[in-house]
Amino acid sequence: MDVTELLRQVKEGAVDIEEAERQLKNLPYEDLGFAKLDHHRKLRQGFEEVIYCSGKAEEHLVKIYQTLTAEGVDVLGTRASGEQYEAVRNLLPEAVYDPISRVLKIEKHEKEQIGKVVVCTGGTADISVAEEAAQVAEFFGTRVLRLYDVGVAGIHRLLANMGHFQGANCVIAVAGMEGALAGVVAGLVDVPVIAVPTSVGYGASFEGLSALLTMMNSCANGITVVNIDNGYGAGYVATQINRLAVRGGES
Repeated sequence: MDVTELLRQVKEGAVDIEEAERQLKNLPYEDLGFAKLDHHRKLRQGFEEVIYCSGKAEEHLVKIYQTLTAEGVDVLGTRASGEQYEAVRNLLPEAVYDPISRVLKIEKHEKEQIGKVVVCTGGTADISVAEEAAQVAEFFGTRVLRLYDVGVAGIHRLLANMGHFQGANCVIAVAGMEGALAGVVAGLVDVPVIAVPTSVGYGASFEGLSALLTMMNSCANGITVVNIDNGYGAGYVATQINRLAVRGGES
Protein backbone atom coordinates (compact mmCIF):
# COMPACT_ATOMS: atom_id res chain seq x y z
CA MET A 1 0.00 0.00 0.00
CA ASP A 2 1.27 3.44 -0.96
CA VAL A 3 0.17 5.43 2.09
CA THR A 4 1.47 8.72 0.68
CA GLU A 5 -0.59 8.29 -2.48
CA LEU A 6 -3.67 7.36 -0.44
CA LEU A 7 -3.35 10.50 1.68
CA ARG A 8 -2.91 12.61 -1.46
CA GLN A 9 -6.12 11.14 -2.88
CA VAL A 10 -7.98 11.91 0.35
CA LYS A 11 -6.70 15.47 0.27
CA GLU A 12 -7.83 15.91 -3.33
CA GLY A 13 -11.22 14.34 -2.64
CA ALA A 14 -10.63 11.35 -4.91
CA VAL A 15 -10.99 8.95 -1.95
CA ASP A 16 -13.37 9.53 0.93
CA ILE A 17 -12.40 9.06 4.56
CA GLU A 18 -14.40 5.85 4.94
CA GLU A 19 -12.59 4.20 2.03
CA ALA A 20 -9.23 5.39 3.32
CA GLU A 21 -10.05 3.96 6.73
CA ARG A 22 -10.93 0.63 5.12
CA GLN A 23 -7.59 0.50 3.31
CA LEU A 24 -5.59 1.54 6.36
CA LYS A 25 -7.08 -1.16 8.59
CA ASN A 26 -4.53 -3.66 7.25
CA LEU A 27 -1.59 -1.59 8.51
CA PRO A 28 1.01 -2.38 9.58
CA TYR A 29 0.49 -5.91 8.20
CA GLU A 30 -2.24 -8.17 6.88
CA ASP A 31 -2.55 -11.67 8.33
CA LEU A 32 -3.42 -14.27 5.68
CA GLY A 33 -3.01 -17.14 8.12
CA PHE A 34 -0.01 -18.66 6.34
CA ALA A 35 1.68 -15.28 5.78
CA LYS A 36 1.73 -11.79 7.28
CA LEU A 37 2.11 -9.24 4.48
CA ASP A 38 4.02 -6.12 5.49
CA HIS A 39 2.03 -3.27 3.93
CA HIS A 40 3.96 -0.74 6.02
CA ARG A 41 7.41 -1.53 4.62
CA LYS A 42 7.51 1.08 1.86
CA LEU A 43 6.56 3.79 4.35
CA ARG A 44 9.37 2.66 6.68
CA GLN A 45 12.07 1.78 4.18
CA GLY A 46 11.08 3.12 0.77
CA PHE A 47 10.75 -0.38 -0.71
CA GLU A 48 7.72 -2.63 -0.97
CA GLU A 49 7.91 -6.14 0.46
CA VAL A 50 9.59 -8.58 -1.94
CA ILE A 51 8.48 -12.20 -2.20
CA TYR A 52 10.99 -15.05 -2.04
CA CYS A 53 9.11 -17.59 -4.16
CA SER A 54 11.26 -20.71 -3.85
CA GLY A 55 9.68 -23.32 -1.61
CA LYS A 56 6.29 -21.62 -1.40
CA ALA A 57 3.15 -23.61 -2.20
CA GLU A 58 1.54 -22.42 -5.41
CA GLU A 59 -1.78 -21.63 -3.75
CA HIS A 60 -0.02 -19.56 -1.09
CA LEU A 61 2.04 -17.68 -3.66
CA VAL A 62 -1.00 -16.90 -5.81
CA LYS A 63 -2.89 -15.57 -2.78
CA ILE A 64 0.04 -13.33 -1.86
CA TYR A 65 0.20 -11.89 -5.38
CA GLN A 66 -3.56 -11.39 -5.46
CA THR A 67 -3.57 -9.60 -2.12
CA LEU A 68 -0.69 -7.29 -2.93
CA THR A 69 -1.95 -6.35 -6.39
CA ALA A 70 -5.37 -5.63 -4.88
CA GLU A 71 -3.63 -3.03 -2.72
CA GLY A 72 -2.51 -1.28 -5.91
CA VAL A 73 1.21 -1.94 -5.51
CA ASP A 74 3.69 -3.44 -7.93
CA VAL A 75 4.83 -6.90 -6.88
CA LEU A 76 8.31 -8.39 -7.18
CA GLY A 77 9.15 -12.03 -6.55
CA THR A 78 12.54 -13.73 -6.77
CA ARG A 79 13.63 -17.34 -7.35
CA ALA A 80 10.31 -18.29 -8.92
CA SER A 81 9.85 -21.45 -10.98
CA GLY A 82 8.09 -21.72 -14.31
CA GLU A 83 5.31 -23.69 -12.62
CA GLN A 84 4.79 -20.93 -10.07
CA TYR A 85 4.61 -18.37 -12.87
CA GLU A 86 1.93 -20.36 -14.67
CA ALA A 87 -0.10 -20.62 -11.46
CA VAL A 88 0.09 -16.85 -10.88
CA ARG A 89 -0.57 -16.00 -14.53
CA ASN A 90 -3.71 -18.11 -14.60
CA LEU A 91 -5.37 -15.61 -12.25
CA LEU A 92 -3.21 -12.55 -12.90
CA PRO A 93 -2.45 -12.48 -16.64
CA GLU A 94 -0.39 -9.29 -16.30
CA ALA A 95 2.34 -11.26 -14.49
CA VAL A 96 5.73 -11.25 -16.24
CA TYR A 97 8.38 -13.93 -15.76
CA ASP A 98 12.04 -14.00 -16.75
CA PRO A 99 13.40 -17.58 -16.72
CA ILE A 100 17.03 -16.40 -16.65
CA SER A 101 16.82 -14.33 -13.46
CA ARG A 102 13.74 -16.23 -12.19
CA VAL A 103 12.10 -12.89 -11.38
CA LEU A 104 8.29 -12.91 -11.33
CA LYS A 105 6.76 -9.44 -11.26
CA ILE A 106 3.60 -7.44 -11.79
CA GLU A 107 4.14 -3.78 -12.63
CA LYS A 108 1.26 -1.39 -13.19
CA HIS A 109 3.07 1.88 -12.54
CA GLU A 110 5.66 3.55 -14.71
CA LYS A 111 8.92 4.20 -12.91
CA GLU A 112 11.47 6.88 -13.58
CA GLN A 113 14.90 5.26 -13.84
CA ILE A 114 17.33 7.48 -11.96
CA GLY A 115 21.08 7.60 -11.44
CA LYS A 116 23.27 4.83 -12.78
CA VAL A 117 24.45 1.43 -11.57
CA VAL A 118 26.72 -0.82 -13.62
CA VAL A 119 26.23 -4.58 -13.34
CA CYS A 120 29.19 -6.57 -14.68
CA THR A 121 30.01 -10.27 -14.76
CA GLY A 122 33.10 -12.38 -15.04
CA GLY A 123 31.48 -14.72 -17.55
CA THR A 124 28.20 -15.63 -19.18
CA ALA A 125 27.55 -18.35 -16.60
CA ASP A 126 27.13 -15.56 -14.02
CA ILE A 127 24.38 -13.77 -15.96
CA SER A 128 21.45 -15.39 -14.13
CA VAL A 129 22.60 -13.91 -10.81
CA ALA A 130 23.54 -10.62 -12.48
CA GLU A 131 20.11 -10.35 -14.08
CA GLU A 132 18.46 -10.87 -10.70
CA ALA A 133 20.51 -7.94 -9.38
CA ALA A 134 19.84 -5.76 -12.43
CA GLN A 135 16.10 -6.42 -12.54
CA VAL A 136 15.67 -5.83 -8.81
CA ALA A 137 17.47 -2.49 -9.13
CA GLU A 138 15.36 -1.53 -12.15
CA PHE A 139 12.14 -2.55 -10.39
CA PHE A 140 12.97 -0.05 -7.64
CA GLY A 141 13.73 2.77 -10.10
CA THR A 142 17.45 2.50 -10.81
CA ARG A 143 18.96 2.99 -14.25
CA VAL A 144 21.14 -0.03 -14.94
CA LEU A 145 23.91 -0.57 -17.47
CA ARG A 146 24.84 -4.21 -18.10
CA LEU A 147 28.44 -5.18 -18.92
CA TYR A 148 28.70 -8.96 -19.21
CA ASP A 149 31.61 -11.36 -19.82
CA VAL A 150 34.48 -9.05 -18.86
CA GLY A 151 36.31 -11.36 -16.45
CA VAL A 152 40.01 -11.57 -15.69
CA ALA A 153 40.55 -14.50 -18.06
CA GLY A 154 40.60 -11.82 -20.76
CA ILE A 155 41.12 -8.63 -18.82
CA HIS A 156 41.50 -6.59 -22.03
CA ARG A 157 37.71 -6.94 -22.35
CA LEU A 158 37.22 -5.06 -19.08
CA LEU A 159 39.85 -2.41 -19.82
CA ALA A 160 38.33 -1.73 -23.24
CA ASN A 161 34.98 -0.96 -21.57
CA MET A 162 36.09 1.28 -18.72
CA GLY A 163 34.19 4.21 -20.22
CA HIS A 164 30.92 2.52 -19.28
CA PHE A 165 31.70 3.06 -15.58
CA GLN A 166 31.76 6.85 -15.95
CA GLY A 167 28.90 8.49 -14.07
CA ALA A 168 28.02 5.33 -12.16
CA ASN A 169 27.05 5.70 -8.51
CA CYS A 170 27.76 2.05 -7.73
CA VAL A 171 29.04 -1.12 -9.41
CA ILE A 172 27.81 -4.67 -8.91
CA ALA A 173 30.52 -7.18 -9.82
CA VAL A 174 29.28 -10.76 -10.23
CA ALA A 175 31.76 -13.62 -10.57
CA GLY A 176 32.33 -17.25 -9.77
CA MET A 177 35.46 -19.41 -10.03
CA GLU A 178 38.09 -17.47 -8.02
CA GLY A 179 35.97 -14.27 -7.98
CA ALA A 180 38.77 -11.89 -8.92
CA LEU A 181 36.63 -9.49 -10.94
CA ALA A 182 35.35 -7.48 -7.97
CA GLY A 183 38.84 -6.67 -6.69
CA VAL A 184 40.06 -5.64 -10.12
CA VAL A 185 37.05 -3.37 -10.70
CA ALA A 186 37.37 -1.83 -7.22
CA GLY A 187 40.95 -0.92 -8.02
CA LEU A 188 39.85 0.99 -11.11
CA VAL A 189 36.70 2.93 -10.09
CA ASP A 190 35.94 5.64 -7.52
CA VAL A 191 32.53 4.36 -6.37
CA PRO A 192 31.42 1.52 -4.08
CA VAL A 193 31.61 -2.00 -5.52
CA ILE A 194 29.16 -4.67 -4.39
CA ALA A 195 30.74 -8.06 -4.96
CA VAL A 196 28.48 -11.04 -5.64
CA PRO A 197 30.16 -14.46 -5.54
CA THR A 198 28.39 -17.10 -7.62
CA SER A 199 28.36 -20.88 -7.32
CA VAL A 200 29.87 -21.16 -10.81
CA GLY A 201 33.04 -23.22 -10.94
CA TYR A 202 34.65 -26.64 -10.70
CA GLY A 203 34.90 -28.77 -7.55
CA ALA A 204 37.53 -26.81 -5.65
CA SER A 205 35.43 -23.67 -5.94
CA PHE A 206 33.19 -25.28 -3.29
CA GLU A 207 29.97 -23.95 -4.87
CA GLY A 208 31.01 -20.33 -4.58
CA LEU A 209 32.97 -20.41 -1.35
CA SER A 210 36.28 -19.74 -3.12
CA ALA A 211 34.85 -16.64 -4.82
CA LEU A 212 33.30 -15.48 -1.53
CA LEU A 213 36.62 -15.73 0.31
CA THR A 214 38.52 -14.00 -2.49
CA MET A 215 36.09 -11.10 -2.47
CA MET A 216 36.13 -10.81 1.32
CA ASN A 217 39.93 -10.85 1.37
CA SER A 218 40.49 -8.44 -1.51
CA CYS A 219 43.19 -5.84 -0.96
CA ALA A 220 41.22 -3.32 -3.04
CA ASN A 221 39.25 -0.76 -1.08
CA GLY A 222 35.56 0.02 -1.33
CA ILE A 223 34.21 -3.53 -1.66
CA THR A 224 31.08 -4.82 0.08
CA VAL A 225 30.34 -8.53 -0.30
CA VAL A 226 26.92 -10.17 -0.29
CA ASN A 227 26.12 -13.85 0.04
CA ILE A 228 26.73 -16.46 -2.66
CA ASP A 229 24.32 -16.04 -5.62
CA ASN A 230 22.53 -13.18 -3.81
CA GLY A 231 21.74 -10.98 -6.78
CA TYR A 232 18.64 -9.68 -5.01
CA GLY A 233 20.65 -8.37 -2.05
CA ALA A 234 23.13 -6.67 -4.37
CA GLY A 235 20.39 -4.99 -6.40
CA TYR A 236 18.67 -3.74 -3.25
CA VAL A 237 21.82 -2.25 -1.69
CA ALA A 238 22.92 -0.74 -5.01
CA THR A 239 19.56 1.01 -5.24
CA GLN A 240 19.98 2.44 -1.76
CA ILE A 241 23.44 3.77 -2.68
CA ASN A 242 22.16 5.11 -5.98
CA ARG A 243 19.26 6.94 -4.30
CA LEU A 244 21.60 8.56 -1.80
CA ALA A 245 23.93 9.69 -4.58
CA VAL A 246 21.06 11.18 -6.59
CA ARG A 247 19.64 12.97 -3.54
CA GLY A 248 23.08 14.31 -2.66
CA GLY A 249 23.46 15.72 -6.13
CA GLU A 250 20.13 17.49 -5.84
CA SER A 251 20.80 19.10 -2.46
